[in-house]
Amino acid sequence: MSAKRQLHLNINILHSGFSPAAWRMEGSDPRASFDINHYINVARIAERGTFDAIFLADQAAISDRVDFRPLTSLEPTIVLATVAAHTDRIGLIATASTTYNEPYNIARRFATLDHASGGRVGWNIVTSADLSQSRNFGLEKPVAHKSRYERAAEFTTVVKALWDSWEEEAFIGDVATGRFVDPARVHAIAHRGKYFSVHGPHNVPRPPQGHPVLVQAGGSDDGRELAAEHAEAVFSASQSFEEALAYADDLRGRGARFGRAPDSLLVLAGLATIIGSTEAEAKRRQEELRELIPLEYSLARLSGVLQIDPKQLKLDEPLPDDIPLPADGGHTFFQATFALARREGLTVRGLIRALNGGTGHRTIIGTPEAVADDIETWFRAGAADGFNLMPDVLPQGLEVFVDEVVPILRRRGLFRQDYTGRTLRDHLGLARPANPYAVAAE
Repeated sequence: MSAKRQLHLNINILHSGFSPAAWRMEGSDPRASFDINHYINVARIAERGTFDAIFLADQAAISDRVDFRPLTSLEPTIVLATVAAHTDRIGLIATASTTYNEPYNIARRFATLDHASGGRVGWNIVTSADLSQSRNFGLEKPVAHKSRYERAAEFTTVVKALWDSWEEEAFIGDVATGRFVDPARVHAIAHRGKYFSVHGPHNVPRPPQGHPVLVQAGGSDDGRELAAEHAEAVFSASQSFEEALAYADDLRGRGARFGRAPDSLLVLAGLATIIGSTEAEAKRRQEELRELIPLEYSLARLSGVLQIDPKQLKLDEPLPDDIPLPADGGHTFFQATFALARREGLTVRGLIRALNGGTGHRTIIGTPEAVADDIETWFRAGAADGFNLMPDVLPQGLEVFVDEVVPILRRRGLFRQDYTGRTLRDHLGLARPANPYAVAAE
């Protein structure tokens, strides 16, 4: 392992926790997903553990069974702006869809947040595939898969151009001469493409990081191409070590076609954790959480991932062989879920138990030492550069990880003892993008 290579850890704040039953556990607050203080508290715990960043997913719709579990509700950039004011170093990654937004607004929002936080922001680039969101934006069905990713690629190109439209020296602020900005160093982007026409320039100076860190989670071929061209960190959903290694190799190979160095693209594997002081205790906790998840909910969630009628699922039979990959739906979790079921030879009931109420992310159940061993194995072999962690219950599951797993990783020389930089790029070891106008001038 290279001496410069360092493990990266994010916390994915899935409202009350990864488990759909987290809100029902003793000590949990059922209203946590609507309470800004919950997010502040979790972020402070993660910062105490010197995590790289907190991450917030997003959906502009009610697309889960809210009769059974909390939902993704509060708008992520507003939450993270508040969190930024209550933290000092931890990175702040927010999701914003390219399907139902406009590039100028997203460029402005994330540039503003990067300025407000002192350069701690990342943008998770997603496309939106579900019907519930489509209907909230005037559509009767999701945008076609290929069109979504074409739009996303152009969208991201425009956002980056807007961030670059101010040169570093554009702001003068000379009180004596009365010169505020040098207009020769502020550039219209004059973009006219298939999906967008944006003249520019941006009305926000270049962000402190140059660009907020670009994050993506592509499992489909189109998603991987988008990640290979634009992303600097990629969230993966591999269920096995072999799948993860193949995914990382494929992504870096695609990146090379865009002239990118392997270390310019970090792979952060999704990892749900259920931790106990002994293996038996961890398994008891897993079973307690499972028992609190209604079977009706689990079937609805699984059928939603597979995009089939729940009546097609027979509890004590394997998944049907003829389930097609949804043409315009989400591919990442479909593929991860189907691969797990086939690899382990699971019935629908067994698959529901193996997923622990989730949608396809790998779950590890064990002691702090066992969790650290698993993380080290994946990291040293190059299957992941780090992990997007999803504790079973928040904040308790994160506190256990910070207090008991992080010290093990530090003793093994895998994880930082303290922050050495102030920006998210510093934490992730990513270079600051050069401004193309400055490069041209040279």
